[in-house]
Amino acid sequence: MPESDTVTGHSGGPALSQERRLVTEIPGPISRELHARKASAVARGVGTVLPVYTVAAGGGVVLDVDGNSLIDFGSGIAVTTVGNSAPRVVESVAEQVRAFTHTCFMVTPYEGYVRLAEELNRLTPGSGEKRTVLFNSGAEAVENAVKIARSWTRRPAVIAFDHAYHGRTNLTMALTAKNMPYKNGFGPFAGEVYRAPVSYPFRDGGMGGVEAARQAIEVVEQQVGVDNLAAFVIEPIQGEGGFIVPAPGFLATLAEWCRANGVVFIADEVQTGFARTGDLFAVDHEGVVPDLIVTAKGIAGGLPLSAVTGRAEIVDAPHGGGLGGTYGGNPLAVAAALAVIETIEADGLIDRARSIEKTMKQRLTAIQQADPRIGEVRGRGAMIAVELVERGTTTPDPGLTKRIAAAAHAQGLVVLTCGTYGNVLRFLPPLSIPDHLLTEGLDVLDRVFRETR
Repeated sequence: MPESDTVTGHSGGPALSQERRLVTEIPGPISRELHARKASAVARGVGTVLPVYTVAAGGGVVLDVDGNSLIDFGSGIAVTTVGNSAPRVVESVAEQVRAFTHTCFMVTPYEGYVRLAEELNRLTPGSGEKRTVLFNSGAEAVENAVKIARSWTRRPAVIAFDHAYHGRTNLTMALTAKNMPYKNGFGPFAGEVYRAPVSYPFRDGGMGGVEAARQAIEVVEQQVGVDNLAAFVIEPIQGEGGFIVPAPGFLATLAEWCRANGVVFIADEVQTGFARTGDLFAVDHEGVVPDLIVTAKGIAGGLPLSAVTGRAEIVDAPHGGGLGGTYGGNPLAVAAALAVIETIEADGLIDRARSIEKTMKQRLTAIQQADPRIGEVRGRGAMIAVELVERGTTTPDPGLTKRIAAAAHAQGLVVLTCGTYGNVLRFLPPLSIPDHLLTEGLDVLDRVFRETR
């Protein structure tokens, strides 16, 4: 992507300068005032990673109420993949707002929903006949994928994996592995959910993907039984669990076993989908064709939308009226999603994600060579992470991870943490980030690692 010093305003507003600029401490005084208001008005359970209050965002920066401009390595947790104010998205949504904001597709439908379903059927893996249904959030789509799988198989059990994250609804909390902060005190959870080991190359002794898959299958066959099993639900690259990339062959072996045993293979591509990993979908890296694929986050440029797409005979299994929701496939979100797809294809954003991966891995690997506290650099595309450990060991170091993240925030770089052990720094820059900001963000990280003990 060419260097650019500004992002043009798309609603009559001023251009947004593409620079890191700190005019106050982070967070600044107005952000602190707003955060005090948040504490007295918003539920305590809603956490905030970095309490700087946004007034504008785009390209690769977030501008706060105090006039600080921060480099964005978070993308709203992989949501604003094409940018926070991508021109086609802004224009498409504005046009739809002028027409109508809502009718409910289940009452009086509209062409946009149908067109987006056609596009998702075209773009998702597999060449057979497919169907799509739209929802609001990733968790809602995962839950409906399970409903669809149970309806088609007439079986109850579902397999999730170690380190998984699938959402915050009751069923998706059951599918999620990590207790705090996602599950603690919120049970009892939905039944007939079982867990199997995942391929985690950094922590499973370099076990190959095929062998790791066979171990997981053995657990499933012994503890659940094929005749009871409706579906496997798996993230092709685990998100909240630590950006864990399974060893080659793991996903393909699981998918092959599922197909042979009439089990629905559900790929949760909520965080990995829509060019984030350097392919349109993460399963494309191994040529895996899931029975159902769940998408959300980057699908609509920041508007709430999700989808389940898959084999027609499976998606069509539920009875008429069994799927849907008041806001599912809202016209504004649909318009945004169609513009996102156009932007990815027209602007070559899959190649851009691969370019970002090359730059980030090269720099982060150089930092790792000078700092033994970085146990591993991993990820694909613009979904990259470093796992931090105690020096010379594989023991997780969540304290160091928090200190590194806080130091980066103080210097105007938005980064996120994740991982079952709380010891992973994850980087999710928007694909719209200019090269000079990507380089500067990595310079900040280099300095932070050298200065933080």
